[in-house]
Amino acid sequence: MAEFFASSWGTALILISQGLMMAVFLLLSAYFLIYADRKVWAAVQMRRGPNVVGAFGLLQSGADMLKLVFKEIIIPAGADKPVFFLAPLISFVMAILAWAVIPLNDGWVLSEINVALLFVFAISSLEVYGVIMGGWASNSKYPFLGSLRSAAQMISYEVSIGLIIIGVIISTGSMNFGDIVRAQEGEFGIFNWYWLPHLPMVFLFFISALAETNRPPFDLPEAESELVAGFQVEYSSTPFLLFMAGELIAVFLMCALTTLLFFGGWLSPIPGLADGFHWMLAKMGFFFFVFAMVKAITPRYRYDQLMRLGWKVFLPISLGWVIIVAFLAKFNMFGGAYARWVIGA
Repeated sequence: MAEFFASSWGTALILISQGLMMAVFLLLSAYFLIYADRKVWAAVQMRRGPNVVGAFGLLQSGADMLKLVFKEIIIPAGADKPVFFLAPLISFVMAILAWAVIPLNDGWVLSEINVALLFVFAISSLEVYGVIMGGWASNSKYPFLGSLRSAAQMISYEVSIGLIIIGVIISTGSMNFGDIVRAQEGEFGIFNWYWLPHLPMVFLFFISALAETNRPPFDLPEAESELVAGFQVEYSSTPFLLFMAGELIAVFLMCALTTLLFFGGWLSPIPGLADGFHWMLAKMGFFFFVFAMVKAITPRYRYDQLMRLGWKVFLPISLGWVIIVAFLAKFNMFGGAYARWVIGA
């Protein structure tokens, strides 16, 4: 048996099994995140939310999924059929593929690569193609307008996210998530994490993540009032489900990135308590709760406000922060808080 797993076939079987385990984890997470999202929104509006199908409404997400799977797939008469079906697949697959380099605990990662941050940034940039293809293939003006909005919005805020990430890379001296988390270890627990030295960028990163994933108040590509659900208006059944699952998994990815980059990943917030997978999950769950609360309590931006915020506010601030962090790291100021590579990260 040991010889088999050491062979190329055994290695392939191990890799496939690990990939399936990660996919199952993400799909189960998406199932319960939909439920949590709806419950938070309902609580803010002082109503019950899902409470009929299953105990406490826990099976409601499954009922909705089955309803979508068994509904008829309606294709517009003038649609480009191959592109029409390829678009939701790209959105879904790209959302899952980015998790190949996301560690859930020390060593718990499918692919331990030195350019993990660059890989995630590249894959998340490709997700916009699914939205563009879906809007264009529908052969209708409202989906097309929604896809154009999404392309402009995601490109705008990816620039800010990239510059914010550069500040973390400068502080760590590595693009590997494991190195970034280990750079935040220390005897002061939560106060050793990057949220403190990079505090202004935590807020910018979170807001940019909302815009990057088309979440309220930046859900302009799906704005019901003027676009009738935008790029996905012509989609039904399973293709619509793939779009929704991909978007939710992308939101969960942003929660994971926020946790890894600024909040210590799997590290314990209190010195002396054991680090582990449970801390990573708890932090990701907290940030998803914040995502859900923002969706429930904030009004939608106008599109000109969205673009102005991205290019005239976030871009110059994040670019200036890169220069400041580079200066502080170069001269090893504030006890090496901005130069963890100097003190042995």
